[in-house]
Amino acid sequence: MNSINSIIANKRILLVEDDYFFAEIIQEVLTETGFIVQYVEDGLAAWNLLEAGETDFSAILVDWLMPRMNGIELLHKIKDSQAFEHIPAIMVTASSDSSNIQEGLDAGAYYYLTKPFEPKVLLSIVKAAVAQYHDYLTMKESLLLTPQPFNFLVNGVFHYKTFQEGSLLANSIAHACPDPEKVIIGLSELLINAVEHGNLGISYAEKGELINNEQLFQEIARRQALVENQDKIVEVSFERQPNAFVFTIRDQGEGFDWLPYLDFDPERVFDPNGRGIAMARSMSFNSLEYQGKGNIVIAKVNLTT
Repeated sequence: MNSINSIIANKRILLVEDDYFFAEIIQEVLTETGFIVQYVEDGLAAWNLLEAGETDFSAILVDWLMPRMNGIELLHKIKDSQAFEHIPAIMVTASSDSSNIQEGLDAGAYYYLTKPFEPKVLLSIVKAAVAQYHDYLTMKESLLLTPQPFNFLVNGVFHYKTFQEGSLLANSIAHACPDPEKVIIGLSELLINAVEHGNLGISYAEKGELINNEQLFQEIARRQALVENQDKIVEVSFERQPNAFVFTIRDQGEGFDWLPYLDFDPERVFDPNGRGIAMARSMSFNSLEYQGKGNIVIAKVNLTT
């Protein structure tokens, strides 16, 4: 995947905030880092802007409480639109109440900021959201460029070692599914996790710290070069069943406590990482099941009839 700093050429951020003073602070922090901020004062103005064709944004920062159309109402409209649904939304709120956070998660806000926040936290969350969108656009484009012999794949077993190889493999075998653009998001996440968290042993806390310090990909390269990791593989089995496609992914790591990561956890929405498994489960697959100590995951895509 692309570095957290490999922000796509378009650095436009849509800021939806009714507090002009607070909006000025956000704009100052982001523009000093190279982002271009389009500011509107409420949800209705934002929706009118999007509907008018201004869709070239890498992320949307949305305040919760606003006149005319609040943040939740705007998010529902965004996520119900095929044109905007993949643009990551960052909810900005003064409340850290878990029920409010869950409401935002249900509406599609997978990133959160609570007022007040440090500039470093703002930048970390925005960069993580934009990198997610960059990766989505890259995968979407690669699907159009990749030959499609995997459309005819019935069964197969694949081995790979690096996260770069995992990305390429996800792009290739996603073509076997009826909606590859949907499947590739979750499949890439699972295949990359098998390397990062599985074979290389990067923990959740370590990954968050590495992202915040902009050192994640340097650390991945360092660990991949270690003698004890050079021969580790991830095995991916693919099976075309009468009513479903089934992917089984096995890494050679120590496993992890996977249960908390199957759903979006309000306790983790302020972190720059930790959304991938839940996003894969909710957006890409009809079922996702971990087995044993957590180094085996089975993902299923149902065939429509």
